[in-house]
Amino acid sequence: MNILLLSGHGIDMHVDGGRLHIKEGHDKEKSDPKEYVYKPKHIDLDNIVVYGHSGNITLDAIKWLTKQNVQITVLNWDGRLLTTIMPPESKQSMTRMAQYRAYENGHRVDIAKKIIDAKIRNSIAVLNWLGERYREVADSKEQIMKEIRVSWSQLPKVTTIKHVMGIEGMAARAYWDTVSKIIDDRLEFDGRVYGKTFRPMEAVDPVNALFNYGYSILESLCWKALNSNGLDPYVGFLHEMTKGNAPLVYDLQEPFRWLVDVAVMTGLEKGLFDKKDFVRTENYNIRIRQRGVEKLIGEVVEQISRKVPYQKANYAWSYVISMKARELAHYIVGKRKLIDFSSPEPDLKRKDTFELREKILRMPYSEWKKMGYSEGTLHYLKEMAKAGYPQRIGHETSRRFGTIEGETL
Repeated sequence: MNILLLSGHGIDMHVDGGRLHIKEGHDKEKSDPKEYVYKPKHIDLDNIVVYGHSGNITLDAIKWLTKQNVQITVLNWDGRLLTTIMPPESKQSMTRMAQYRAYENGHRVDIAKKIIDAKIRNSIAVLNWLGERYREVADSKEQIMKEIRVSWSQLPKVTTIKHVMGIEGMAARAYWDTVSKIIDDRLEFDGRVYGKTFRPMEAVDPVNALFNYGYSILESLCWKALNSNGLDPYVGFLHEMTKGNAPLVYDLQEPFRWLVDVAVMTGLEKGLFDKKDFVRTENYNIRIRQRGVEKLIGEVVEQISRKVPYQKANYAWSYVISMKARELAHYIVGKRKLIDFSSPEPDLKRKDTFELREKILRMPYSEWKKMGYSEGTLHYLKEMAKAGYPQRIGHETSRRFGTIEGETL
């Protein structure tokens, strides 16, 4: 998965001599914008994300990108997806007719339950992943899991969308309460439910802004997946149809939100973001500057590009999203007997466990020196362990702590 971010003033995309010319915008942080030239069938981009103030894209450029199967995603200043331009949709009228019938004939609740079942399973996988690194999560995990499983166990029995959403809400509350415990208090993250609307849009803290922008990237991928499989994004099963919304896009997002969650939390653990990456508007909302969006997209792309075993092969998660859209299409037209959004499962492995960090912090300098290692190396490891930042260690050191060479602590 390869994404190009364009921001600033004066963004330009046009075609000259059959080649696509792209010029980044300029701003205070970027006085010398980069320029790119791509030949037909020689472009390695999957998506161009436009997060800019001004610029031009010609009709020829749109046509050129569409023919090269490159998506154009336009984000608002607050991270909301404004629009996306995609390759031509799959002309599958029978699929859409079957989708409308499935919505009306009782399949809606069954599909919605499958979506939320997968979301809860994947949320538990993320909590287990956090529990390996953070003692406060590990110590409270039993109670957290109990709260989630109490509501989760009711899912097979419910018969209405309202009850399905209620179960999702209870599980999400426990999930986000746990996530908020491991995020630095200075970032002022109190969860994903706040304000008069109890919705996380127009973020008032940096962490919610990161999640919002990340989910918009995921949303654009879901649009493309549904579009290429002939499904109507405006008729969903879990989310209600309302003016201006695309409920099936939001449905498909739910089982894969964990990818953005892990990307954001990994970036925070690395100390990737700083105050200069954010700006507060006159309405007291948080906007992410171009450099911060670049960092975020890098983390999101890393997560969705990871490969996972599925159906006797290894696929990137970005492709799995498309496969799940195809499986949904096949299910509603009767080509599949079952629909399952919970497979493949997240493959989240930790090397930076809190037990390993405690070993580093407890290691005496005298014992370390007897083993033939430098005091400076241990001092560095201790400082990084105190700060909570990931780091890379050499072969000999990794053997001492029972890790694999070059893996992240």
